[in-house]
Amino acid sequence: MPESTLTIDCQVHAYEKDSLSRPWQGFLQGPDEVTGDDMVAAMDSVGVDGAILISPASLYAYDASYALEVYAKHPGKFGLVRPFNPKSETVGEEVEEWAATPGVVGARIMLRPYEFTEYDPGLSSILDAGAKAGIPINIMCSGNLDLFSQLADKHPNTQMVIDHLGIPQPHLPPVPENPFADLDKVISLAKHDNVVIKISGAGTLSHESFPYADIWEPLSKIFNAFGLDRCLWGTDWTRAVELLTYKEGVEAFRVTDSLSDSEREILMGGSLSKIYKWAPKN
Repeated sequence: MPESTLTIDCQVHAYEKDSLSRPWQGFLQGPDEVTGDDMVAAMDSVGVDGAILISPASLYAYDASYALEVYAKHPGKFGLVRPFNPKSETVGEEVEEWAATPGVVGARIMLRPYEFTEYDPGLSSILDAGAKAGIPINIMCSGNLDLFSQLADKHPNTQMVIDHLGIPQPHLPPVPENPFADLDKVISLAKHDNVVIKISGAGTLSHESFPYADIWEPLSKIFNAFGLDRCLWGTDWTRAVELLTYKEGVEAFRVTDSLSDSEREILMGGSLSKIYKWAPKN
C-alpha cells in the first residue's frame, strides 16, 4: 500500500548532455546535464523520498530511453511518465505498450495552444488508452484550458492531471506582473471529477523571496476548489533552476503556516500515491 508519510515530488526531469548518441531536439531551462544520479542526490539532500520522472519533451521529444535507463538504476526512486505524439496513427497502441512497461505510472500530452486549438482524434486516442490501462494522463495545458475542459468532459473515465497549476510559468526572471491571471479559469476545472492538479513550480510565480509568502492566497483558492486530495505538490525541477533552488522549492511547503501537518502530508505525497497508485521504495 502507498505510504502517505513519504514526500514525493510530482515532477522532475533528468537528462544527459547533448550528444550524438542521444541528441537534444530542443532546449530545456536548466544545467547542461542533470543525470538520474544528480536528481537522486538532490532529492536525498532534502528528504524527498521519490518523484515522478517526466521524460522531457523539449529535449528528447517522444524518446523515453534515458528515463528508462534512470529507472533501471534507481527503481525505488522514480515512477515514469513520457509524452506521446497525438499525430501518430498508432498512438493508442503506443500508450498501451508504455503502460505495461515496468516503472510506468502515467503518460503525458503537450497541449500547446499554438498546436491544438480544437478537438483532435489523437488526443482522444491517448485519453482512451489511459483509461483502459488505468494510468493518469498528465496534460501540459497552460494557455489552453478551454480545450482541456472539453477533453475532460469527453473522457470522464480518464484520470487527467493538470500540469503546473495550469498557469504559464516563467523559465527566467522576471516573474510576470500578474502571474495568476488565469486563476479563475483554473479553479473552474475543479468541476470535473476526473481532474487533479499539480501544485508544481509554484515558487516561480512569486514576486517575493523564499518562502514566497505571496503564493499562498491564490494556492489556497485552488486547494479549496479541488480539495487537497486532488492536489499534488512538486518542484518542476530542473525548469525552475533560474528562479529558485531545489531545496527552496521543497522547503517553502514545509515551513509555511498555511498548511497543517496533516494537510502537508496529503499535498506532498499522500494524494500522489493514490492518484498514481505508486510510492517510492527505499
